[in-house]
This record gives sequence, structure tokens and C-alpha cells, in this order.
Amino acid sequence: MQAAHPVFYFSLRSPYSWLALHDLRQTRPDLLAAVQLVPFWEPDADYQAQLSMVGSTFLYHPMSREKHLYILADVRRLAARRGLRPVWPLDRAPRWEVPHLAWIVADMHGQGLAFLERVTLARWQEGADICDPDVIARLGSALGMDPNALSSAHTDAAVREVGLTRLQDCIHTGVFGVPFFTVGREKFWGVDRLRDFMAAATGMPAIDLSDPLCSEDSPPAAILDHAGGCG
Repeated sequence: MQAAHPVFYFSLRSPYSWLALHDLRQTRPDLLAAVQLVPFWEPDADYQAQLSMVGSTFLYHPMSREKHLYILADVRRLAARRGLRPVWPLDRAPRWEVPHLAWIVADMHGQGLAFLERVTLARWQEGADICDPDVIARLGSALGMDPNALSSAHTDAAVREVGLTRLQDCIHTGVFGVPFFTVGREKFWGVDRLRDFMAAATGMPAIDLSDPLCSEDSPPAAILDHAGGCG
């Protein structure tokens, strides 16, 4: 019997997706290269209307300020254990279709993983506004991709149609937060379930990461100005 194909549902908004991506790259790059990547993001009004017409509801719900504050401290701790230090991005009126539909275009050209890694780095380690089409164009151009195709993906009807199928995939699978992983019917939610996902996907124990403690600095309040999407 052929083994079930592993799937990694990610969000370019989520710091936990960033950490899961880092861990996969460090511990099992072969698995990272083999997984199916599926984007998960909060849909805009047009997508919400389309989903409503077919009786579908996006499963993510905005989180409280208290949960935001917890996540900021939690991400600092988890990042420090990996020798990473997040640079908190400031999201002003974000349009999450901009980076996620650009990812779909990159994936269509065989650059999905490379684009995911570059944009994730830009957001969480450089503090870039990845909802700015000009930023997406610059990042894509550095990868040798057509900057215009990437920066305009969120307005391209054909790309938006593909994006709708990706959102429906998330809903059908029951994805309610990220990172979310599946191997056949098995589901794993959160970066703390990554080892279980790797074991299910490969049949081999995952590699433990080091766990040093570190001090924490206060995050900027501006990152709390909008609803969540981090977990």
C-alpha cells in the first residue's frame, strides 16, 4: 500500500508556521521538500461571500488581546530556543491575499517552497510588510520570478479561483489554525506536534531541538492592532 502523502498547511502570517518551517528545514529537509504545501489565510470579503454561497465557513476566529499577548511571549521563548530572534512586523490594514495568492503563482512555477522560505524570512526576521505588493515583487524578483505576476496575483481572476479551491481544501480538512499537518487521516496541529507529524510521515523518530532559556524583551504594541491568525 502506498503511504499517505504528508501535507503542511501554513500561513505566511503565523509565527508558528515560521518556527515549524525552520524546524523542518533543520531536522528533515528531505521531508520538507516532499510535503504538499497548502496556504491558509483569513479570506477577504469577496472570498467570504463565495464561500457562503456554497455553504462553507472559514474556521478561524479572531483571538482576544490576552491571547495575542501570550503568543508574543510564547513565540519569543520558542524562537530563542532555536537561536532565532523575531523582528515583529507591523501589519497596517493587511491584505492577506497579497502574499498568499503570490505564493500560489510561485508554486505554479515550481518555486513554492523557495518563495515560502523567502517571504517567511522577510516577515519574521526582517520585519517586512509582506502585504505590500511592492515588497512581494522585490522578493519574487530576487528569486528570478516575474515581479508583476506576483504583486498582482491578488487581483488576477484565475489565481483567485485557485485560491478559492485552497480555502475550500482547508475547510474540508478541518484546518482551524496553523501550522496544521496531515498524513492520511491523521491530523496534527501546532509546532509542538511537529515531531509526531514527522514520525507519522517518515516512520522515524524526529530529532530533538535544544531548549535553552532566554530573557524576553517587550514587543511593540502595534502588532496587537488587528485580529489574530498566529496560532
